[in-house]
Amino acid sequence: MTTGSLRRRPIKVRTLFLSDIHLGYKHARVRELSEFLQGIDAEHIVLVGDIIDALSLGQRLFWTAEHTNVVRALLAKRRSGARLIYIPGNHDASLAMFAEVLNGQLEVHREWVHRTSRGMRLLVTHGDRFDGIVTCAPWLTRLGDALYYVVVALSHGVNNLRSRMGKPYWPFVERIKLGIGTSLRYIERFEEVATSHAQAEGYDGIVCGHIHRANLRQIDGTVYCNTGDWVESCSALIETLDGELQLLRWPNGLYPARRMTTQLVADAA
Repeated sequence: MTTGSLRRRPIKVRTLFLSDIHLGYKHARVRELSEFLQGIDAEHIVLVGDIIDALSLGQRLFWTAEHTNVVRALLAKRRSGARLIYIPGNHDASLAMFAEVLNGQLEVHREWVHRTSRGMRLLVTHGDRFDGIVTCAPWLTRLGDALYYVVVALSHGVNNLRSRMGKPYWPFVERIKLGIGTSLRYIERFEEVATSHAQAEGYDGIVCGHIHRANLRQIDGTVYCNTGDWVESCSALIETLDGELQLLRWPNGLYPARRMTTQLVADAA
């Protein structure tokens, strides 16, 4: 979808869930997110952690006008009447800088319970709370981290080139992660643990981020929603005005990649 085609009237949704934007990280897809935000009008915006990447900023100061534009777009929606709720993640657990930038214009909660217009109670949490349960061998984690940064840098360059050529965003990193058995097993285990936690706490489902794997499915009768991210998958979760959950992916932008049905299935990568 081209930028010009996004200039139609924004679609209206009840709730927009975003996570893992990683503002301040040089490979964040902020241009795509800015265009996505132009095409959507939400009554509630829930930021599900890792919005600003304080860890990356602590290692290397990186911030451009495009990163500022994302913050301005979110605050503009707040001024237009949207309720803005923020749940911190592991990369932005320290809110000092974020609070100063946003000047108290959002609600901050460690976790949030969202009730859809259909009456579903969803626990909203970033997902890093499950890190102590879903683990990998230390050597495998170090190796995975090293390879990950290389692949993300390659994906960023490839997609910048595709953008200049007028071609759509390609979730290159996500395809690789899902093709590696160890990575896929980690993702599946994370989804099971997160869903079991929500079920044990009496919720109908859970909304999270953290692992950069957008998905919308049902596990043992409990809804699992992962908003994805804006480094790899360029995705977001919405609740429509009539309470239906949908997973959106850029560049499809205003059209659902996965709708919520009676029997949820995993989103196709």
